[in-house]
Amino acid sequence: MKAYLKNYRQSPRKVRLVASLVTGKKVSDAIVALEFLPKRASLPIKKLLLSALANAKAQGKEEASLFIKELRVDKGIVMKRMMPRAMGRGARINKRTSHVNVLLAEKTAKLPKAKKGAKKEKTEVKKEIKSSSKAKKPAKASASK
Repeated sequence: MKAYLKNYRQSPRKVRLVASLVTGKKVSDAIVALEFLPKRASLPIKKLLLSALANAKAQGKEEASLFIKELRVDKGIVMKRMMPRAMGRGARINKRTSHVNVLLAEKTAKLPKAKKGAKKEKTEVKKEIKSSSKAKKPAKASASK
């Protein structure tokens, strides 16, 4: 259950802020959270999640058991542009893009692991503490004037 968004015209740094908020959540919870998030990247990520959800339903998976296992934002192509500056110079502008990959997985109920062998019983060994008969003497204070 994968879906990809290539060359999305926003910097990966800004898209990762939104991606980190919904990673690990249930798909339904993530979609609701993205609807009310005031970030530009929330709409394309929401559409991408809906696309991945449609892919999962086509494979016969249930929506209730799906969660976002991985939501990776990678660097896409960088378009280089020039901005005119003073005295005939030009400054470079980098227009960054992002590649967003989403991977959905099913949550399964955790079953207790079968024990391979019986646990070895620990025998307690009592250690005898030797008490010293000599009491520690306090250090003598030097009486120098």
